[in-house]
Amino acid sequence: MLKKGLIVSGLFLAVMANLAFIGEAPKKKTKPAATIKTVIIDPGHGGIDPGAKGLISTEAVVALEISLRFGKLLQETFPDLKIIYTRTTNTLPGNLNNVQQALRYRADLANKSKADLFISIHLNATGQKAGGWYAKRIIGHKPKVVYVGKGKRRKKKTITEPIYESYWVENKRVGTETYVWAADRTDEKQDFIEETETGENVEDTLNVLDLNSPEAKIRAQLYTKYFFKNSAQLAYLVEEEFKATGRQSYGVKQRNNKGIWVLQATGMPSILVETGFITNKQEEEYLNSENGQVEVAGNILEAFKKYKSALETPKNSGNTAPKPANGKK
Repeated sequence: MLKKGLIVSGLFLAVMANLAFIGEAPKKKTKPAATIKTVIIDPGHGGIDPGAKGLISTEAVVALEISLRFGKLLQETFPDLKIIYTRTTNTLPGNLNNVQQALRYRADLANKSKADLFISIHLNATGQKAGGWYAKRIIGHKPKVVYVGKGKRRKKKTITEPIYESYWVENKRVGTETYVWAADRTDEKQDFIEETETGENVEDTLNVLDLNSPEAKIRAQLYTKYFFKNSAQLAYLVEEEFKATGRQSYGVKQRNNKGIWVLQATGMPSILVETGFITNKQEEEYLNSENGQVEVAGNILEAFKKYKSALETPKNSGNTAPKPANGKK
């Protein structure tokens, strides 16, 4: 028995010596901790601020409906996730009566809630009338007699006059695009896209959106490259999901103007999703339909799932996140 015990002990010591030479015994794998615990869902506009207008609806109402559907799907998929809405009714966030103050409320709510992600839902618009408009074009000319001069010098003169025809111009633009704030790319500000007519721009009478204010500069510093990278990654995934269902996608865009205060002022990864053009008759009908809203909400959910999985995957696993588009026009 003693001899057998010595042999076993010797084998044990030999095994331990080999492990010490190779390295520590592998540890049991543990499930990575959740990196996203709180998500802010921000339906754009609301109340006295209807946003862009279509033929049968307003941006504020449709954005709210899509946001609530997305939030419900998100909660069902991730029961432990804390979801905070900036508004759940057709009113301005915080039941405020001032658009600029409501914009500030959205960002402050996200920051005070220590949210891990901010997703704003909007609808896009062109600068033309929803559905379409009548325009005129010249289809020919006709002679016209006119009188020129005065008194005895007055005489007839024949000129040609254009013949106009009215015709209908359909508002055809459709598609999605997702915005991220690019405040950290100070060397490339000249390359950022120009203002577009999306209904996001406001008259800054209270000066709360001044990007040169000390508060804005401090918050811009909070928007680190880490936040930009994650924002761009999620935005890219959202647009990829839209494209996978056959939607026209204009990709990921960068803006650094006063119109997207909620992206600049939130100290976390944040995106603004333009889910489609409310000024296009067919796309507006799609975004108002149950099937359309469920599909759009599902697209954003699938993008979120991939984004969350990428964050929670160990870096040495060999998995790499998709490279975001540069978002420049």
